[in-house]
Amino acid sequence: MGEGMATVAPRNFPVSLQLRYYKICNMVFSPTEAGAMTGEQLRQARERKGWSQGRAAPRLGLSQPYLSLLETGRRRVPGKLARKATAVYGLSAAALPMGVASGGLVPPVAEKLASELAALGYPGLAYLKRRRRQKNPAEILLSALSAGDLESRLVEALPWVVWKFPELDWGWLAGAAKLHDLQNRLGFVTGVARRLAEKFGERDKAALLGQREAELERSRLAREDTLCHDSLTRAERRWLRRYRPAEAKHWGLLTDLSPKHLRDVT
Repeated sequence: MGEGMATVAPRNFPVSLQLRYYKICNMVFSPTEAGAMTGEQLRQARERKGWSQGRAAPRLGLSQPYLSLLETGRRRVPGKLARKATAVYGLSAAALPMGVASGGLVPPVAEKLASELAALGYPGLAYLKRRRRQKNPAEILLSALSAGDLESRLVEALPWVVWKFPELDWGWLAGAAKLHDLQNRLGFVTGVARRLAEKFGERDKAALLGQREAELERSRLAREDTLCHDSLTRAERRWLRRYRPAEAKHWGLLTDLSPKHLRDVT
């Protein structure tokens, strides 16, 4: 598996094995402290590959003794090495180091966001050349959710990010969303992703996303918001208040987004 391919349980896995697979993904690949890979995660990724330290070290550009120091936590794993390990071990993009801390949120530029989504493999933007280096999908998602206004084609990509990368660092993502009052947007998008998983018969992924949705429910804000469409006219807002899906009403969002609108997820 090369860089850029998500770690996803095969659909023909028994249900019990799929649930175990997602738990392993969260344990091995979930970054901590703004995406810093730990030595334990580095070791687990190597062992999952079935490699000895002697085999892995030259592929990472390291000596075996130094790799041992990293894996035992006696040396910090640099971000550059974490990125290389993601490629060498064929890890999910969710293992990539974050470029910003949760408090340093920068709303996205549409063209840049489109390139970042294309780099993750979003089918709806497959026509874009993948020149941009991959970023952690949690970082991309958080930045996108902070936007006042986004093109509909980019908003429609957000549930795909959650559905494609269920092994996101949810502790970091949920904490950062709450810090910026974005938990309603994240909760709704997670719910749409859950229903996508249900649509494709991915029961364990749906269960996992349902748990994340329930965790966000505890901090749901009692206020009205949009899903990155703050420029809605008064007439559009009135129409959405009347005809939006029940899930959007629950999260206090003025949007009609639902799985049936997501034609470019596969």
